[in-house]
Amino acid sequence: MAAELTQIVVVPFPAQGHVTPMLHLARAIVDRGHGSISATVAVPDFIHRRMGQYSAAGVALVSIPCGVADEDGSDEPPGPAMFLHAMEHRMPAQLEGMLQSARRGVGAGRRVSCLVVDLLASWAIPVAARFGLPVVGFWVGMVATYRTVAVIPELIAKGFVSESGTLLPADGTKNIGDLNILPAKLKLRFKDLPWLLDSALPQKSRISFWLQALDRAKSLRCILVNSISKEGGAGGDSPDDQQQYDYEYLPQDQQQIMLHVGPLLFNADASKKTATMWQPDKTCMDWLDKQSPGSVIYVSFGSWAAPIQPDRIRGFARGLEASGRPFLWVLKSHPSWRAGLPDGYAEKVSGRGKIVSWAPQEDVLKHEALGCYVTHCGWNSVLEAVRQGVRMICYPVSADHFVNCAYVVNVWKVGVELATSGQGDVKDCIERVMEGDDGRRLQRKVNALRETVTAGEAMRAAKRNLTLFMDRINGS
Repeated sequence: MAAELTQIVVVPFPAQGHVTPMLHLARAIVDRGHGSISATVAVPDFIHRRMGQYSAAGVALVSIPCGVADEDGSDEPPGPAMFLHAMEHRMPAQLEGMLQSARRGVGAGRRVSCLVVDLLASWAIPVAARFGLPVVGFWVGMVATYRTVAVIPELIAKGFVSESGTLLPADGTKNIGDLNILPAKLKLRFKDLPWLLDSALPQKSRISFWLQALDRAKSLRCILVNSISKEGGAGGDSPDDQQQYDYEYLPQDQQQIMLHVGPLLFNADASKKTATMWQPDKTCMDWLDKQSPGSVIYVSFGSWAAPIQPDRIRGFARGLEASGRPFLWVLKSHPSWRAGLPDGYAEKVSGRGKIVSWAPQEDVLKHEALGCYVTHCGWNSVLEAVRQGVRMICYPVSADHFVNCAYVVNVWKVGVELATSGQGDVKDCIERVMEGDDGRRLQRKVNALRETVTAGEAMRAAKRNLTLFMDRINGS
């Protein structure tokens, strides 16, 4: 009799930057299962409509009806308020139906043995509990950013933050290093915390969201983290832990283990392309082929961050033009993203500048014409730049960008932070990174970090951690 095939159900938060690493995780699990494991990645239907062509052996991308329509028939996904409501009030019943079908034998031989749940999709944790299924958490970013969220109840209890999520005092200038949340050398302030930054949701709603996620996550004994071991010296590993596995525990919790598996995910086999929610403009690759090696400035503010204000876009536009260098700028074609472009700008710079609505980022970053990357510091973008050995100019916008930026600039020293989006600052920062001693130092640093996360101990530790996780779900 053939062995029963184990199925892992993976539940990401419905955003490109969350779905992509969880697809990579599903693929890594299946590859190491050697035919004994399959994975089902369950996403809301509005995500599936955009990414439904994904195909990888043993990994299925399936749709969960959520009752949320696309906004105005445009390429932009629904707003967060709409799909957050759907996650709590509609999708649990749909996931229950999927698990019930598996229990009845629909898809013979595919026993669901575990759910891997993005902590931002914590709605799935109670569903798994109702079915008696073990759950492993997944954190899409650094352990550092999880620490900033995990400390919210403590900050409220100590009177640093009100129950509605406002700072006490309100200026937010105090260095969070003083509270031992993160290393002081990061030079982060309270107002840089991910859950305090501008969002489409009111502050009180954001705090409620995080408190609910933390409460549900208490039941999890293991969380897989899309990051590297010790995160450049900020980890809490003990020497005894390091001898076998590179993991750490959350402060004041010796039960919840954090397993770093990031190198396995962002070093996924490049031949297995991950689907995206937006169609890339592939003409940018032909354009890059015509540029000199190491000459191009690549600019992208990601897929999830809110559109940057028009005056800041205008500053970037003028700074890029003043730099006198070729540049490739990913800027969504939606009016809210391009409102700040000077009239006739695309035509004016067409001789050496190219603006596209979306680009195949991995292909762009590994192109020999790339010189540096102006990034919002979304975690996936940072990892992709490190993997390809590209130095960064950091312009954080929201969410975890400021924490990630602090690591890029102050810990790993593989990038510099752009002070403002003014024309002069943009031009001067580009010159600093592309020329002279600063640029050469940054390149040496990023080359060394690239080696660490692609072939060094960080990769070996990630493999050991994934093996530990798989042994646990297989009952070994």
